[in-house]
Amino acid sequence: MSYSNLSIAAIRAGLATRQFSAEELVQDALNTINIRDKVIHAFIELCPELAYRAAEKLDAALSAGEAPPLLAGATIGYKDNMNLEGTHTTCASKMLENYKSPFTATCVTKTLEAGALPLGKLNMDEFAFGSSTETSYFGCTHNPWDLERVPGGSSGGSAAAVAAGMVTVALGSDTGGSIRQPASFCGVVGFKPTYGVISRYGVVGFGSSLDQAGVFGRSVANVAETIDAMSGKDPLDCMSQDAHAVYSSSVGAGVKGMRIGIVRSYVDADGISPEIHNALEDAISKLESLGAVITEVELPNAKAALSAYHVIGPCEAFSNLSRFDGIRYGYLSPNARNLDELYEQSRAQGFGAEARRRIMLGSYLLSSGIYEQYYLPAQKVRTLITQDYHQVFEQVDALLTPTTARTAFKFGEIADPVSMYLSDIFTIPINIAGNGGMSLPVGLGEESGLPVSVQVIGPQFKDENIFRVAAALEACYPDIARIAPDTSGTQQASQAGGSAQDSQVGGSGQSSPQGESAQASPEGGAA
Repeated sequence: MSYSNLSIAAIRAGLATRQFSAEELVQDALNTINIRDKVIHAFIELCPELAYRAAEKLDAALSAGEAPPLLAGATIGYKDNMNLEGTHTTCASKMLENYKSPFTATCVTKTLEAGALPLGKLNMDEFAFGSSTETSYFGCTHNPWDLERVPGGSSGGSAAAVAAGMVTVALGSDTGGSIRQPASFCGVVGFKPTYGVISRYGVVGFGSSLDQAGVFGRSVANVAETIDAMSGKDPLDCMSQDAHAVYSSSVGAGVKGMRIGIVRSYVDADGISPEIHNALEDAISKLESLGAVITEVELPNAKAALSAYHVIGPCEAFSNLSRFDGIRYGYLSPNARNLDELYEQSRAQGFGAEARRRIMLGSYLLSSGIYEQYYLPAQKVRTLITQDYHQVFEQVDALLTPTTARTAFKFGEIADPVSMYLSDIFTIPINIAGNGGMSLPVGLGEESGLPVSVQVIGPQFKDENIFRVAAALEACYPDIARIAPDTSGTQQASQAGGSAQDSQVGGSGQSSPQGESAQASPEGGAA
């Protein structure tokens, strides 16, 4: 029997009534990974020992008469910028290829305490710099719906693992759309909470004022229960908030009387594909039929969000990545003749092209005379965008927008970095403002046959509004596929697949003495 399609609630109930064991769930998931990940390459590292150990502990507790915890038996994977003791945390970079986590991130710890079964670490764009998972040192992840297309990024491995039925849920991080965009491309639910709802401690930092951990799942209910387990104040992250809510209780509450805002300039935006436009209009119609009040609103400064993000993001990335110098952490060049060469060569050889690009851009933007021209205006724009959202949410309870302008693109189709940055045009604004958002699949495109999605956005610290709207809308699409069909027998992965990744599955490279001796987190606490 395969357990891939079971919800968290069904898994919990099955364990409670002894229909199956946690050990059987792990074995089934590993079998699925063994079959499907040969061509998808979602995992950088598997940790079957940790999974079986967690399953043994859970089965023993249930046999002793204990009630199953919230995420009991849910198989889970973690984006490889999240520390998990007993695994490597590489950020998909040569710089950290041999780094072993000496501790576990808070968000990971909370899922394990809630009974989830950890299967491994998932592929990503290097240090989360990208929108396609093409910048990973370990090779690309392929979209389960079409192996010639990207899964999105930077949390592409997390989205693909859920879409392929390899895990029940997966964790990712979202700095400018890195959960919602790949969720849209892979046809799964992807949720970024309000900034501060989930602790960032133990998650390697990209942009500290923008980063937020979140969840991928095949249903709104699965995501809600996972967020229930993860949310809350963490003394190890000074930006985390005591905003714990039972989000799963909002699922099924309905939308009758809720005011849903539509940003007309988003709906009719230049470059949005007909498939996305039609899906959004259909979702609007369905919400209206459920009793929601549809209101047109505007976000006048949102168009400047992309510019502000690509100033603030590189500046914060430059700061966060300064610790990776080959001495404190990371790759150490073997050919350096002095200290200056050691720094230069280690960073030049350890970082990939996109990481180097963002480091150099951040360095330039923070330099004397340039800082005042770009960074300060970007922060002022951020204030204006945040005010726009506050004003809009005085009028409505949630917003409905596109997640992406198009469906998943092919490998190599977007080679220009600026064009790639535009992939997140609808997702970046709420990272600037700090609001929560969810990408929800609403079917397959009429022409492409690829997943199409819409985005639900809520007021800050009222993420329950998002779950209400998304769950109501999800119920209007009961027939959409939750797991992508296995096409590996008829469709071969392109050369972009990256053979380097193959050697990493089951153990992210051989750990060097340098990697084993590190005793502190490379993210330096709550980045």
